[in-house]
Amino acid sequence: MNNESFFNEIRNGNSLLVEEALTKNPDLINAKDQRGSTPLILATYYNQENIVSLLLEKGAKIDQKDSSGNTPLMGVCFKGFLPIAKTLIEKGANVNERNSMGASSLIYAATFNREEIAKLLIEYGAKKDVKDARGNTALDHAKMQELPNSFLTLLE
Repeated sequence: MNNESFFNEIRNGNSLLVEEALTKNPDLINAKDQRGSTPLILATYYNQENIVSLLLEKGAKIDQKDSSGNTPLMGVCFKGFLPIAKTLIEKGANVNERNSMGASSLIYAATFNREEIAKLLIEYGAKKDVKDARGNTALDHAKMQELPNSFLTLLE
């Protein structure tokens, strides 16, 4: 199976074929697609919980970044996939990692109104005072999005 087929099987959620491909070619675990996404980043982005677990079992680098500097955890904070966020955090994802624009997972959770994920991030030590390249914190982003007071209070 070539890289493109492998990434398509991840998108489609075909965990059996993904596992088979990794057995035949273990180097696929940290391959990158044309956008710089790793298998783990792609699996998280497409909400493929089984494949995320499989990739982590097989040794995928949990904080490896795509071409924009985003980690798998940042992707699920953007997309809102709470179960995968929990898995990544419990397996040791860095909740304070930052991308090339200085954004953290908490900033993404605030920007995209993912309050439950923000609570989880804070519970696991996400720093509220991190500023992105424009000088904005997660609270600043939440205010710009006019999020509910409960979310704003969480970020204060």
